[in-house]
Amino acid sequence: MKEKAIEIEKSDSFQKIFTKYGAFALDKQESLFEVIGDNIGELDIDNGTISFGEELEFPIQIIGTLSNETSKWHWAWDNEEVGIPKNLVKEAEDVKKIGEKYDIGQFTTDIFDADLLESHIIAMTVSGIMNDDAYYAVDFDDIVFFVTIKSDKIPHVESIERFINTYDKFQKEFDVKGRLAFEGYTKLRGYQYKEREEFSVAKIGESRVIVGFTDRCNVNLIQTMLG
Repeated sequence: MKEKAIEIEKSDSFQKIFTKYGAFALDKQESLFEVIGDNIGELDIDNGTISFGEELEFPIQIIGTLSNETSKWHWAWDNEEVGIPKNLVKEAEDVKKIGEKYDIGQFTTDIFDADLLESHIIAMTVSGIMNDDAYYAVDFDDIVFFVTIKSDKIPHVESIERFINTYDKFQKEFDVKGRLAFEGYTKLRGYQYKEREEFSVAKIGESRVIVGFTDRCNVNLIQTMLG
């Protein structure tokens, strides 16, 4: 029987979508920072790029901004006053269409209250559902620009240790349901997923990662069986 793919469903809230896609987005952030090191990104809106030093440059999409002064998130698809080039907001417009299709208010409301953490969660969610390779936040004093990146210069690391550490970090640091987060991360990484009443299993090659859950679906065990 074919496994059910990870996708957005009609009943999904924004938080549920984040739970499904967030761990994989976090994994890709780890890969980005391994590539860029300590370099700070410089945004070039005219050329639609972000650069990290002289030799590393990526094409970007601008998904939104956060005002540090007012603590407001502003989607880039609503950019008549800002004047962002249309070719740089295509992804943001696609996210809005997803929001309209699945009735996700966070994707269709042009401006709303958000702090820095909530803005990063929005960017992680977008990065996940749009299959980007990473996202990045560029701080211009009063305004933080959130951009997404697609580039084969950012590798997808195949590592059981990385998989476990990323999942554990995600389920501890964010308000998510651990089992659904594990299922989403496993399947989006292309690994086989099996579920039992008290635990779930990710098959990675010949090895297994087993995650146990309490009656309240909290994680109480992460164990590896190496093949």
